[in-house]
Amino acid sequence: MTIVSSENQLISSPSNTNLPQSYLSTNNLSLYYGSKAAFQDLELSIPKGSITAIIGPSGSGKTSFLCCLNRLTDLIPNCKVCGKIQLGELDILHPKTDTIALRRRVGKIFQKPNPFPLSIWKNIAFPLKEHGIKKRQQVDLIVEEVLKNVGLWDEVKDRLNSPALRLSGGQKQRLCIARTLALKPEVLLMDEPCSALDPISSGTVEDLIVSLRGKYTILIVTHNLAQARRIADYCAIFWVKDGSGRAIEMGSTEQIFENPQEAITAAYISGIRG
Repeated sequence: MTIVSSENQLISSPSNTNLPQSYLSTNNLSLYYGSKAAFQDLELSIPKGSITAIIGPSGSGKTSFLCCLNRLTDLIPNCKVCGKIQLGELDILHPKTDTIALRRRVGKIFQKPNPFPLSIWKNIAFPLKEHGIKKRQQVDLIVEEVLKNVGLWDEVKDRLNSPALRLSGGQKQRLCIARTLALKPEVLLMDEPCSALDPISSGTVEDLIVSLRGKYTILIVTHNLAQARRIADYCAIFWVKDGSGRAIEMGSTEQIFENPQEAITAAYISGIRG
């Protein structure tokens, strides 16, 4: 499924010269847990600087897809990934790809906020130290910068040495995003980042995600169709077909919600299926 665009309307002609810059792409991508396919034959092209929502029913391979993109799948026993993932010039699945460097370029935010059981300051300083940034003055500057970027600085600047676990749910999630941003990634993978939050905190995190548009290439898995419609530039619809996940349609958010090309997509977004 090759996606091209003209004035943000995705069409099917591969000869169109107005193709958004594809920064992250997959070719015949499949993932197996043992002999069971989580998803098969994904062909996706993600434009740089965009927010792309991955939507579809449970069990269609959305989270597994995200795990492939920074090779967290390497840590799962009996997990096999086939096909190709390209990030710019980098072949992500190449055996010689440095996975530590890859995970710095492709950061992940999980469904449940997972701050370290350390102070707010150390939550950001610790990964910096692991990547060789140890000078206190430099670390302090980065801590302040990323906390400002997620709108958390004014709320915590007077208690940076307090335990991060004392923060509210929404604050914890923003801290986790700040911790990821500290390593200056290019891609952010977000796996239902608002599902564990109350509506007010969810709205705050949504606003933060929107504010990051253009600065990062963002993929967000969400079951909240209204959320996808509010924040995403593009949507990819995953579905279970023949026992494994497939990407059945991708397009601009407007096209997916206003003029879906697949009957299953139309049924899903209208609430008839899924």
